[in-house]
Amino acid sequence: MRTVTITVTGRVQGVGFRWALRAEAQRLGTRGWVRNQSDGAVEALVAGDPDAVEGVIAWAHEGPPSSRVADVDVLESGESVDVPEGFEIRETV
Repeated sequence: MRTVTITVTGRVQGVGFRWALRAEAQRLGTRGWVRNQSDGAVEALVAGDPDAVEGVIAWAHEGPPSSRVADVDVLESGESVDVPEGFEIRETV
């Protein structure tokens, strides 16, 4: 299993980015969560089959049609990360 934290910047809040990312993550069979950050970015923890995780990362570079992605930062996460079952939308931090 591969686990990554993705931080997406640009016009990514107020455009349905979290909901669309969750839908894509669920479609690909990954687990994790997504949330807005107070600085305007969207952050997601994605875990699953390496190809599925790569699919979520690729999707994040495009986002939903109303978004404008400026950058996607991917950080490999350690094995000790607590990953929920399913895929959650979490509160803004």
